[in-house]
Amino acid sequence: VLKYAPKKSEVINFGCTMKENEKYSYIEISILVGILLASRTVDFVVTGCSSGQGMMLACNSMPDVICGYAPTPKDAYLFAQINNGNAISLPLGEDYTWSGTENLEKTIEALFSESFGQGYPKSEAERKVRDAEKLKEIRRIGQVQFEEFVNILDISLLESIKRKQDVIQNVKAYGKKEISDLMK
Repeated sequence: VLKYAPKKSEVINFGCTMKENEKYSYIEISILVGILLASRTVDFVVTGCSSGQGMMLACNSMPDVICGYAPTPKDAYLFAQINNGNAISLPLGEDYTWSGTENLEKTIEALFSESFGQGYPKSEAERKVRDAEKLKEIRRIGQVQFEEFVNILDISLLESIKRKQDVIQNVKAYGKKEISDLMK
């Protein structure tokens, strides 16, 4: 990601590591993704799971998260240009063999090859940009605010995600006060 992200971007790796005692489900990770985005600690998340689809669905269940699924470079490019979301889910368990690593790299490269939200194809760009904004508006209307979501979340899930200290510390340091206060 660091190789292809826009030059002035700060890339933070919140990935789960073997050193962590806690094992997080894709459900818990999707809540952490939601916290990072709702708090504005980050403005974009690259994530994934074995198929990529479960993480995409889970992330799209979070308020204000628009997560695409990108198994190929073309899917990544089209998501960035047409849907202009704030998260992408990759199928980390599929086809990442000797040629899969190349596909993963080309997918990340395509994702960040141009500024997001320009519309595609160019002949339909204006309409595509309007449609993406309309989708975001519909999602805002149809979902609870993130603060409300956290307050009604199952307490055991909330306790589990609070143990992901690298995320929680960054949210407390750089996130919106309304969200960081919920992480105490």
